[in-house]
Amino acid sequence: MSTSALDRAVGGLEYLRELVAGKVGGVPIGLTMGFHVTDVAPGEVVLTGSPDARFFNLIGTIHGGWAASILDTAMALATLSTLDASHDFTTLDVKVNYLRPIQPGAVVRAEGRVVHGGRRVALSEARLVDASGKLLAHATSTCMVIPRQEPR
Repeated sequence: MSTSALDRAVGGLEYLRELVAGKVGGVPIGLTMGFHVTDVAPGEVVLTGSPDARFFNLIGTIHGGWAASILDTAMALATLSTLDASHDFTTLDVKVNYLRPIQPGAVVRAEGRVVHGGRRVALSEARLVDASGKLLAHATSTCMVIPRQEPR
């Protein structure tokens, strides 16, 4: 089962729908860090996760890198959901604002959406919220849209 969207023969939205349905492998970093894609629509992706003590920082909360990873993945996959089978993308930048600490065991949602999807550049944002809907972190990302290379 492939875990690379680079191996896809379909548009990004169809590929992500197959991922949610379990027809293709999960997001590798999500498998390692404990989050997964739960919903996808054109230009929108939702991931859920529950970080544990493996992701503690020295002050006993979840490290900001965990939050950055789930947010970055939500934005990247939202961008992928807008691309046809002849295009890929690469991330140019990511900016994260941390607003509240994430407690170990908290169930969180990363809601990514494309703000602007152009032919060459896509701008996306993601919100990380807890089970009560409180905003924990917010991020933005710029991606460059590129023509697909031959499948690997």
